[in-house]
Amino acid sequence: MRKLLQREFAGFITLALFLIYLAFAAPSFYSLGNLRDIALANVSVLLISTGMTLVIVVAEIDISVGSLFAICGVCGGLLARGGLPIWMLPFAGIAIGSALGAANGGLVSFVKAPSIVVTLATMVAWREALNWATGGAWVENLPANFQWFGLGQAAGEAVLFSATAVLFLAILWASHNLPAFRSIYATGSDAEAARLAGINTKLVVFAAFVLVGALTGLASVLNAVRFSDVPANAGIGLELQSIAAVVVGGTPITGGRGRLMGTLIGVALLGIIGPALTYLQLSPYWEKAIQGGIILVTVLFDALASRAEKRPALA
Repeated sequence: MRKLLQREFAGFITLALFLIYLAFAAPSFYSLGNLRDIALANVSVLLISTGMTLVIVVAEIDISVGSLFAICGVCGGLLARGGLPIWMLPFAGIAIGSALGAANGGLVSFVKAPSIVVTLATMVAWREALNWATGGAWVENLPANFQWFGLGQAAGEAVLFSATAVLFLAILWASHNLPAFRSIYATGSDAEAARLAGINTKLVVFAAFVLVGALTGLASVLNAVRFSDVPANAGIGLELQSIAAVVVGGTPITGGRGRLMGTLIGVALLGIIGPALTYLQLSPYWEKAIQGGIILVTVLFDALASRAEKRPALA
């Protein structure tokens, strides 16, 4: 836990220093419109990264969330066009995402297939199935009350921010207080010891995949209502972005440890790089390179720290 807090603090300091630098180098970055746009763009990332944190803590991985995100958005648009009441769209997204997450979780938990293989397969299969079903066409001719849930932009944005904040804080509280969430940490730390302690480790892993699917489905709907049409190619690269935010936030990819506050810091740090490059008048192509560099440094630091812990003390 001490090392975890140190990594989380290091991420916070990096974010703070970057923000201070932007205050001097590009003060217009702090315009209310830009900050609002950054927050809106990362609402979906935060929700997905929250679920991804729990999947990684349980020592698994899910690289299919980008494809799942696209499917849930398209399904939400089709349901709205078919007459589903707008207030039911978030619940439909959660249901569809949970079902697809359950498919991943079932293969990983009960069939014992490696999660990287399972989710790689579903990432490709779901994306190609969606392309085949839609022909790559966007969902258009949506009802007038689809965008911003018919509330208008200001009220719609307030709903998106409020729903995300409430969910994040609820899961954050649950991760510290509910036995079910403590079982996730126990399973990720030592699955066999957790099983001997009476924890149904298969069910825990299954539940983690269902939860990340549910949060991805909700995030997809909340993102889709920002626009008048729903793209069929949404979510490309979202799996890497969410995993990167979790790792940069201090959660080791080997599982067993992790904090959602660290994930929040990771989402914020990675989320401001692209807009910051624009305001610094630098090429946007540097965004992925900088993000990759941050991830590489984080993983390297974790590997060196783990090696130091295993090194025998001198007499």
